[in-house]
Amino acid sequence: MTRLVVAVSGLVALFCVLGHCQAQQQPNYRAALTNSLLYFEGQRSGRLPPDQRVQWRGDSALADGRDHGVDLTGGYYDSGDNVKFGLPMAFTVTMLAWSVVEHEAPLAAAGELRNALAAVRWGADYLARAHAAAETLYVQVGDGDSDHSCWQRPEDMDTPRTAYSVDASRPGSDVAAETAAALAAASVAFRQLDAAYSAMLLGHAEQLFSFAKNHRGLYQNSVPGAAKFYASSGDEDEMLWAAVWLFIATGGEDYKAFIAGDGNVGGAQTFFSWDNKFVGAQALVAKLVLQGKLADAGNAAALKSQLEQFLCGVLQHNASDGRLSPGGVLWLEPWNNLQFVTSAAFVVAAHSDHLAGAAASSLRCGAATLPPSQLLAFARSQADYILGANPERMSYMVGYGARFPEQVHHRGASVPSIKSSPGKITCKGGFAYYSRDTPNPNVLVGAIVGGPDGNDRYDDSRPNYKQTEPSTVTVAPMVGVLARLSKQN
Repeated sequence: MTRLVVAVSGLVALFCVLGHCQAQQQPNYRAALTNSLLYFEGQRSGRLPPDQRVQWRGDSALADGRDHGVDLTGGYYDSGDNVKFGLPMAFTVTMLAWSVVEHEAPLAAAGELRNALAAVRWGADYLARAHAAAETLYVQVGDGDSDHSCWQRPEDMDTPRTAYSVDASRPGSDVAAETAAALAAASVAFRQLDAAYSAMLLGHAEQLFSFAKNHRGLYQNSVPGAAKFYASSGDEDEMLWAAVWLFIATGGEDYKAFIAGDGNVGGAQTFFSWDNKFVGAQALVAKLVLQGKLADAGNAAALKSQLEQFLCGVLQHNASDGRLSPGGVLWLEPWNNLQFVTSAAFVVAAHSDHLAGAAASSLRCGAATLPPSQLLAFARSQADYILGANPERMSYMVGYGARFPEQVHHRGASVPSIKSSPGKITCKGGFAYYSRDTPNPNVLVGAIVGGPDGNDRYDDSRPNYKQTEPSTVTVAPMVGVLARLSKQN
């Protein structure tokens, strides 16, 4: 018997593994939501604002872009290192913006809408600056190999900060389209709050989509250094994803036509990630169909059907997709498995609301009919696992709960803060902190680590990067999941 969570009295749940159950307090989703947004302040690059809440961080990478005469300060470090990789950063911003678009009301009710929008803006501002000309997009700052040869907090780093770009002669339609999706989604998030800012973002998004459409090619062929760290498997998912977001932002017939065109619509997928956005595009199109904004025919119908196949697999109603660990979490791979968990939970929770608001209020999986409440319960089970309802009895969100990872694989968190230890810590000198078998001196609140193995075992050891390194692409979808679940606290 795999894990099962059953709500009891709204405050207590039963956590069951292999038939053995115990009562457990329902997670405080609002507290976890607050933490998740604090995490992005811990990942900020550039000159920190006066209202910065993560006080152990300081200004960093203030000369980024200077080698090309472009201001590339700001944005987010991707994981536990100090490189700014454009493809995962753009996906991060897209998912943060989607969290706001989908869950604005619960974010406001939890007092976190301002912080969520600040997280979106910090990333969107950088991406807009990185779009330096109509057909020029800077897609990476820093070198992965040299950065990984050092263990240094970002405030001290002296590794090369080379900026890399794609353009008409060296294309990168995958990253250009993902950046278009991010800026289009951000424009929707800000549309009612800051019309001028929203319009600026949308202008960049439309130019980037045109650039991507007219100059196809994978970005790692133009920026070979990216291949080792965030190689793209194709651009058709990003093109579709961007077109859908631009249709939502503009209602434009050209974007509608692109969705309906003869491009690849993905088929049935098994995961949603920074490298594969088909499920995200399918979920958005399914929502548009349920809302009557797209006809349930042609590509739109196919995309909706493909989303349903993905959901049935995730919800364990497809015999070929039984991918739960013994403790009940979705399991795909040993390196940062929780990134797939949070993105799947986001889509499942979102579609439960889309179904609840439509006449067709259930999901058909073969002979089974699943109501929206069953979808939401599954998304909740995945969030609860991350927050401590697991065989290790450990929260995989740093700073949440009584027990959480202490040796997070993260340079800034594992080296003393520049505020308490202002003397420079060198590239190689930092490895003295890397190798210490002690808790990190700085708590990276809200970070979600890579997570346990397929048998629910977790080794809290800093060198164990596959399990202990957090990433923005993991936490961004969790913001939306926690916002939705916070309605229950």
